[in-house]
Amino acid sequence: MKYLFLGLAIVFEVIGSSFMKTSDGFTKWIPSAVVFIAYLVCFYFLSLALKTIPLGIAYAIWGGLGIVLTAAVSVFIFKQKLDLPAIIGIVLIVSGVVVMNFFSKTAH
Repeated sequence: MKYLFLGLAIVFEVIGSSFMKTSDGFTKWIPSAVVFIAYLVCFYFLSLALKTIPLGIAYAIWGGLGIVLTAAVSVFIFKQKLDLPAIIGIVLIVSGVVVMNFFSKTAH
């Protein structure tokens, strides 16, 4: 269940971040409401995940996958382009999360 909660936290974080773009600086009511609700739900599920997953590991996964998924949304939904340095940075972030999860004793 702990990784289900973490996964839901990630999904709602990406939803919140994506709608933040469409909120136009919180001047549009409906996208702004979605941002606040999505982040509320996100942090609720993150708090549940943190009951059993160490903070550093949970935050690394949450942040790393959130960056990857948010970048994917920016490319596919908002038609924004990623250049090579951005792609390399994302790969390094994902690599760091993998190293932490598979090689760190903190994760276990």
